[in-house]
Order: sequence, then structure tokens, then C-alpha cells
Amino acid sequence: MSALLDATLEHLRMLVGFDTRNPPRAIGKGGIFDYLAGQLHDFDLTLEDHGAGAVSLLAVRGAPRLLFNVHLDTVPDSPHWSADPFALRVGEDRAVGLGACDIKGAAAAMLAVARAGDGDCAFLFTTDEEANDARCVPAFVRGRREFEAVIVAEPTCSEAVLAHRGIHSVRMQFQGRAGHASAEQTDADSALHQVVRWGQKALDLVDAQAHQRFGGLTGLRFNIGRIEGGIKANVIAPEAEVKFGFRPLPSMDSDALLARFRGMADPAPEIFEETFRGPSLPAGDTASAENRRLAARDLADRLGVPIGHAVDFWTEASLFSAAGYTSFVFGPGNIAQAHTADEWVALDQLDTYTTHLQRILHADAA
Repeated sequence: MSALLDATLEHLRMLVGFDTRNPPRAIGKGGIFDYLAGQLHDFDLTLEDHGAGAVSLLAVRGAPRLLFNVHLDTVPDSPHWSADPFALRVGEDRAVGLGACDIKGAAAAMLAVARAGDGDCAFLFTTDEEANDARCVPAFVRGRREFEAVIVAEPTCSEAVLAHRGIHSVRMQFQGRAGHASAEQTDADSALHQVVRWGQKALDLVDAQAHQRFGGLTGLRFNIGRIEGGIKANVIAPEAEVKFGFRPLPSMDSDALLARFRGMADPAPEIFEETFRGPSLPAGDTASAENRRLAARDLADRLGVPIGHAVDFWTEASLFSAAGYTSFVFGPGNIAQAHTADEWVALDQLDTYTTHLQRILHADAA
């Protein structure tokens, strides 16, 4: 085991020990941020509380061209953990702990590499990625600090991911008219019947997008996640609510898709509310998205980072891309281990990522 990996694991032990579960969105400016500040004492530090557990720390040393972003919040632990999720367990081939894979392992590597040298580098640590309420990154991009590119840490098996889907979550509410189920019904009487008819049209629309492609991704992902409504089998449902989500390809027109999903409801829904929106990576229309993907590929090639496949999961790299930064996703671990009981990251992944990170930072400072 290398000295750099040893240092990474020691930082990871400390980071996992801080409770940054999200929810309950109770993260403050102390705790884990006191630890980061102590390790980055030779950096210029900007600590900001954006409310609702969203805290960011921008750490800059010198005049770097690249910014590395990593989130420190985790999902809640489940009852199926076999030991304390806040106590890191290091075995022969893996480190087990809440957030070890997603994505405190990358944050620990950043600390280890930063302390191993004195070159130019910049890190943005955030705590709201798991909240579906992005505050930290939008606040950062509003300031438009000058960096050539932003590399976002998520579990990508230490490969550069240049493209991923966007994500949209929507709540719809339908209104009907209560009555006895033995009565003849019009199309508008039952709110639940409206939902069912809308759902079939929505699924047909999704099927029609199967031929669409971008950067190795195919089609439109769609999910009806929850339907609530009605009273009982012999009562016409007076109201119903459906929550659905879709994940478009880069270059798909999300606003046009939202309009089509809304327009399929007959009669029109009482409420049609987008509850979360995350753009695709890269952001933009077909031409600009492809240009941004190629720019990210060129950057990864220049930095010597192996390029992996596009992924279906969403990351905040898309927020940086939408703000005009060249951006790709790059971090240790496999997404299959994220959000699981006894979450773990492979030691060889940490070692590979830390080695890449040290070389990238050295090249950036040169």
C-alpha cells in the first residue's frame, strides 16, 4: 500500500465519521468543514451556508486552471448495515463506510494529494447533491469564477464520463367528481381513469423515442413512480395525484417533452408542477452539446484520463456545463456500490484515482 493511499484512507476514516446524511438536511458550517479547513490551512477558503443543510467550501491555492468538485453529503443509512456505518472498515480489498463510495473516497484523495505537495489546486466541497434541491453549485456558477474546466467526482470506476442523461421530476393532480360507481361515467368523471388514460399516452410517447441516440445513450427513460387517489371500489374517484420522472438524452428538448406530457391529459390537470430539474451532460442543443462533449474528450485526453462510457445516472457536472464550463465526471468506485448497505469502495480504485489526481494536479500547476 502506497503512502498516498495510506493518507487517503486516514482522511476517509475521518470523513466517514462525520454524519452528513441528507436528509435530514441538518449539516452546518462546523463538523466536517472544521476538519477540511484544518487540512487545507495553506488554501484560501470561502465557506458559505446556503440554507437547508447546503454548505459549500471553496478551497483555492495559487492560480489553478481546473476545479475539482465533490459532494460530502450521503444518503441515509438503512437498517441492513452489518456494523456502524460511521466507522470505516478497511479490509484486504475494500473500505466500507457510509459515503465511502459516494463519494467521500474522492474527497479523501483530494486532501491527501493536496497535503502531499504545494502546487496550485482548487476544490469545491458541497453538501446538497443528495437533496434534489441544488443550491451550492448554482450559487458558485452565479459568481462565474475563472476556471478552464470543472471535474466532478462521482463513482465512475476512475474513468472520465463525458455524457449522461438529465433528470426531471413532476407532480400532476387530476380532479374528477365523486359518485356511485354504478353510474354511467364520462371521461372526466373519474380522476383515476384520467390518470390511466394519460399514463398509456405517456408510455406510447416514450416508446416513440427509442430511436434517439447521443454519445452511446439510447432512448428516453421514464418512470411513473407513484399514483394516489380514490376512495374505494364503488366510488368514482374525485381526485388523484401522479408523480413521474423522465431522463432525457443530451440534446433532447426537455421543455417540449414537458409540454407534451402535460398536453396528453384530458381534461387538463389541475396541477402540473416540475419538482426537480437537472440538465443533461453536456448541456445545450444537439450541436452545442456535441461540441461540449468533444471539448471534454480533448481535456480528458490531455490529462491522460481514460474515457469511459456514458451513464444513465445524473450528476452536478451538468450544472457546470449549463453554466458554460467544460466538465466531465471522474471518480473512484462503482455506482453499483453507492446507496447500498455496507457501501464500499475498492482500494485499487482509490489508489488509481489518487495517482491520476496527483498527476493531473502536477500537470495543471506546470
